[in-house]
Amino acid sequence: MFNCDVASIDLTPLPLFSKDTATTTSLLADPNAAQSMETSLLGIPEWLIQINDDISRALERGVNIRQLVGARACAIDELLISLFNWFELDKTDLALFATGGYGRGELSLYSDVDILLLSPDEIDSDTSGKIDSLVALLWDIGLEPALSVRSVSDGLEAATDHTIASALLEARLLAGNEALQEVPVQIVNKLWSPRDFFDVKIKEAMARHLRHNATEYNLEPNIKTAPGGLRDIHIIGWVTKRYFRVSKLYDLVQQNFLTEKEFDELSFAEGYLWQIRHYLHVLTGRNENKLLFDYQREIAQLMGYETQPDDQPNAAVERFMRDYYRCAMQISTLSEMLTNHYYETIIEPQLPDDERPKKQPINARFNKVGDQIAMAHHRVFAQHPESILEMFLLMGQYGIKNVRTHTLRALKIAARGIDQVYRDNPTHQQLFLSNLKEQNYLFHRLRTMNRYGVLGSYIPAFAQVTGLMQYDLFHRYTVDAHTLFLIRILHRFTDPRFYEDFPLVSSIFQRIERKEILVLAAMFHDIAKGRGGNHSQLGETESIEFCLAHGMSTADAHLVGWLTRYHLLMSMTAQKKDISDPEVVTVFADLVGNVTHLNHLYVLTVADMNATNPQLWNSWRATLMKQLYSQTRRILRADIDAPTNRQDMISATRKQAEAMLDDVDNQHMNRDEVLRLWDDLGDEYFLREIPEDILWHTEAILNHPPMGRASDADSAPLVVLREHRELALDAVQVFVYTQDQMNLFAVTMAVFDQMNLDVLDARIITATRDFALDSYVLLDRSGTLLVDKDSQQELKQRLIDAFKDPTVPKLTHKRIPRQLRHFEVTTVINFEFNEASDQHIMSLETLDQPGLLARVGQVFLQEKIEVHAARITTLGERAEDMFYISDQNDEPLSADRLDALKSALIASLTVQKDAASTQN
Repeated sequence: MFNCDVASIDLTPLPLFSKDTATTTSLLADPNAAQSMETSLLGIPEWLIQINDDISRALERGVNIRQLVGARACAIDELLISLFNWFELDKTDLALFATGGYGRGELSLYSDVDILLLSPDEIDSDTSGKIDSLVALLWDIGLEPALSVRSVSDGLEAATDHTIASALLEARLLAGNEALQEVPVQIVNKLWSPRDFFDVKIKEAMARHLRHNATEYNLEPNIKTAPGGLRDIHIIGWVTKRYFRVSKLYDLVQQNFLTEKEFDELSFAEGYLWQIRHYLHVLTGRNENKLLFDYQREIAQLMGYETQPDDQPNAAVERFMRDYYRCAMQISTLSEMLTNHYYETIIEPQLPDDERPKKQPINARFNKVGDQIAMAHHRVFAQHPESILEMFLLMGQYGIKNVRTHTLRALKIAARGIDQVYRDNPTHQQLFLSNLKEQNYLFHRLRTMNRYGVLGSYIPAFAQVTGLMQYDLFHRYTVDAHTLFLIRILHRFTDPRFYEDFPLVSSIFQRIERKEILVLAAMFHDIAKGRGGNHSQLGETESIEFCLAHGMSTADAHLVGWLTRYHLLMSMTAQKKDISDPEVVTVFADLVGNVTHLNHLYVLTVADMNATNPQLWNSWRATLMKQLYSQTRRILRADIDAPTNRQDMISATRKQAEAMLDDVDNQHMNRDEVLRLWDDLGDEYFLREIPEDILWHTEAILNHPPMGRASDADSAPLVVLREHRELALDAVQVFVYTQDQMNLFAVTMAVFDQMNLDVLDARIITATRDFALDSYVLLDRSGTLLVDKDSQQELKQRLIDAFKDPTVPKLTHKRIPRQLRHFEVTTVINFEFNEASDQHIMSLETLDQPGLLARVGQVFLQEKIEVHAARITTLGERAEDMFYISDQNDEPLSADRLDALKSALIASLTVQKDAASTQN
């Protein structure tokens, strides 16, 4: 049973709830103190604060958090017992129970205090009145109890809910009718068979995990309910207590269900989470379990993670979160293993013969048991060390996804013996490579290898990045989780269910025979993160050494190394450079070198981007990647029709658009009118637009009244919208055709900002007759623009009205989203002169703050800057945008003008961030 020994913790408020010279205990013993209780609450709220403060100080002194959560439970025990007696409930047949976490003797500072008042029969009105007075007092003193009042028959009905049954399993009698002491557990035993209770708790855990993306590696994890949280420890207790009749987790060691080492690992990880939870409660003053960005940095400091002299700005909080993730994975792994162990040893033997898994020999060392693999005897790994890797290969070959628990336990021990001698063994090396060549269940096999120590022992560098995270919003997962997800996505390229999502990539990947080349590149592409220096270059060296040591050819080893070094090249080129410029594509093609490199790099890049943060992947980025791939492939294959310069690309695009005029859908347009219009639009338009969009724009322009003087009633600007091709339903293309004017970009950005529309891409083009052809790809935060005619009309009218007014609409001041407030992104502005366009390319890196583009547009207007094109890229909390700019006469900007522009932008963005932060 839980041992309540507060005195051993050396908390100063003993004796109980002291206030001045009186004690709550003595007052509660005096019936004449009723009036005092009503007016002063006996100092109990202050005493509770004192208890919490003393617990915090004890933690600072080095007292184990496990003792402190027990100490608070003891203190609440004494309070509740005293109040139970004060209200004379001890003179009734009621029993007072602590349930849930409180029943286990675990209370953090603001944890729920779960209480059950149990009666053998229906409760009479006099007793009910006393209970009401008790509850009122508990609320008045700030305890906010989760109180249930039930008769035994009510308990039988309520416990059909498995969550209530779980709480009853941990019921601990505090005071009152001792005859009812075993009743809560008896109720559960009566209503729930071991198998039914196990099934419902596992189903609950699966649903809970899905609510947290089924991963331990959430950026802002819930330390109680997420995978690897405290609930994953609780479930071990719930399912085993139903069978073993034990009161605490250590009793399972004595039952030979849990090993001493497993108990120690769980206890350490649980204590780590309890300490985090303590500081969350201290910082928030409430029962907070979400480890939000708001608290991560401060909790890291409170837990002793100090910044070292050579550290990067976020190094301390990243070390803290790495340790959290490692604890979470340890808890998740042990919880999964032990609940499966319970099923295999307790539930499975009681199943009917036709439901029990059948054993089939695979070889002398392994059997297939149902849909799991198991070692044939307990000495397999000790006698045949190569069987560690052989087992995973067999899983792929025989389509086996899971491992029996007794085998996992032996595997975990055997993995500790993997050393350099083991790694240098040619048999082991070939088995490891064979595992990577076997694609069946590869992700699941590598995941098990990682969880049970095999992968980190075989590739020590991989162990260093296990749990390693980057403190930003872009990299959603830890390095090890990201790497395994990348390999999982590679496998999806062979799955027909995902073909529509990745048509070109899938077809390329399926034609690549040596898929292990890409798997190895995936495993090493981020393996050098966290060490300082260029992780791509360091990873290249290590990957080549690994491949050569494993007997791969020099060519294959260097292909893996090249992919590791240049794994960011394609995404950076597509997102940050103007790939409509043939020179950009030519430089990229020169770096790639050949089609083999291009195919491998394209597949790896798409998988990497999806595995980094799937919420940031969309078909707009997919389109950029596809465009860069196609153009580069034509150059590398020496396609005689491939455009090799700007004029060739312009001619090729116009030729393709002309050919599309003969399609049935476009034959209603007059070819002569179309060609005359195209002559007026200028070369730049055909350089930056694609044929499909050109036809859409052309039809809209020809159907719009001619635009002349601004005063003409029929000369209103043209604004048309449509769903973006191949993009999600909340993506919108907006095309604007109007007379060119200085405030056009600033006005448009301000209107988009007012309507909460995020700009993904912008093409701002001035035709030869001084008409602007501006095309934008937007994300609609509300998701209603395309289906709501009123919203569409509002957007069109706002733009048209704004174009008529020479002043820029007033910017809306919005709060910086909560998550963004915790990141420092230095604003960096660089200029590069582009000789081909006779313009400067301005790159802007800054915090992705509300109204960013609208504010940039205002500065451009203020500094008399003409915007010719823009590429908008958001990577988590970072905005990395690119603008093609000139002066208002289309002339390049002088050095003084560039310096003035840079200063104005930095000043404006700094003021905006400060203002938005102040609002928060």
